[in-house]
Amino acid sequence: MMLQAYINENFAGQIWKLVIDEAAGLVFAEIRDSENRQLSFAGLNLATGNTQFKDLVLAEKWLSGLAGSFNGTLFLHGYQSAQSPNQKGITAIDGSNGNELWVNYIDAIEHISINGPVTYNTQVQPPKLFLTDAATGKTVRQFDKSADIAQQQNILVPDILNHIPTGFEDSLTGEPAGNVHYMEHNSFRIVSLHLLNNGILKQILLISKDGVIVYNDLLNEFIQKLQPESFIVYLNKLIYIKNKTGLKVLNL
Repeated sequence: MMLQAYINENFAGQIWKLVIDEAAGLVFAEIRDSENRQLSFAGLNLATGNTQFKDLVLAEKWLSGLAGSFNGTLFLHGYQSAQSPNQKGITAIDGSNGNELWVNYIDAIEHISINGPVTYNTQVQPPKLFLTDAATGKTVRQFDKSADIAQQQNILVPDILNHIPTGFEDSLTGEPAGNVHYMEHNSFRIVSLHLLNNGILKQILLISKDGVIVYNDLLNEFIQKLQPESFIVYLNKLIYIKNKTGLKVLNL
């Protein structure tokens, strides 16, 4: 039986960053259209495959980004200026529908802890950290280093090999190039690699089970250089980006 992607969402720009909200079962995407300098955000449900929201655009159409999420609340950040990498400002979004919950134009997020976002006032030096309520933006208390530790996610990344795993050689149409990304999970064997065929470089993804190829996808074609790590596994779900603009998720 062939595997099929239950999430297959395409966007108008490149997927720049992904954030997984484990508590809410959501994945959020930061989408950038560099040619038009347009930034948007999307949220998808990893359990149902539904798109919770898409094409969410802020008033600031470029100088923003994903800062993280907590219990279904998505946090977007701004920048102190177009020339500075330092963040400033927080916009909280309801991950279930894309509605704005609250905005703070002065504070920034230092990290997302197991208790919520840890923030600081960008106008105060040295910075003083506080635990902030995710739903309201109100200060809960001062930051507690021992209690407000950073979130850890159950994300698995593939091993990097310098050879083709056995059983995949006959499925390759071209000369392998570069390293191979490989993982074994739930009786599935997953491999991603680059192939050079008639001077054209492409990147593919193959999944086998019991010696049979059950999934095959072309990730990138006509590329100029080797692409970075191509997939992750999160709670038995294979998540990967296709052609830089498509997000696909499979159950393993």
